[in-house]
Amino acid sequence: MDDRFVDVIQLIKQSRFNAIKAVNSELIHLYWNIGEYISKKIENSEWGASVVDELAKFIQKNEPALKGFSNKNIWRMRQFYETYKRFPKLSPVVREISWTNNMLLFSRCKSIEEIEFYLQLTRRENYSKRELDRQISASLFERSMMIKSINNQGKQLPSNELTDTFKDD
Repeated sequence: MDDRFVDVIQLIKQSRFNAIKAVNSELIHLYWNIGEYISKKIENSEWGASVVDELAKFIQKNEPALKGFSNKNIWRMRQFYETYKRFPKLSPVVREISWTNNMLLFSRCKSIEEIEFYLQLTRRENYSKRELDRQISASLFERSMMIKSINNQGKQLPSNELTDTFKDD
């Protein structure tokens, strides 16, 4: 490869990456808004649960080119919104990772603390679905919390008490 043009290739790759991130962020924003809309309609008793099936059929009939709006996916959008609505500090972060990774997080994690842990890690390390799934399966969160707990217990002991324990008599 001609070294004179390596920088141009890098610019192209960076712009493509930025474009994908922008599209992903906008899709996550759309899914959030759809989830919020449905959640509020159901909460206000304007819609019943069966309306999601009707909505999916309506979209398919009237806009057949629009993909990804099956009743199952629309329910996931609502679940996505419901999972994060009480945690406004996480809302911007969920827009920075893929929809697939978001689905993995709220379907596999047991607590909001665990979700936040993997959200931050996924964003920082740019985890693929496979890597995120591997980390969750390996219980990285639980192991990290155990280590943190052990470290915090050590910090809580007064320094003279710790040294006295190992002092020769």
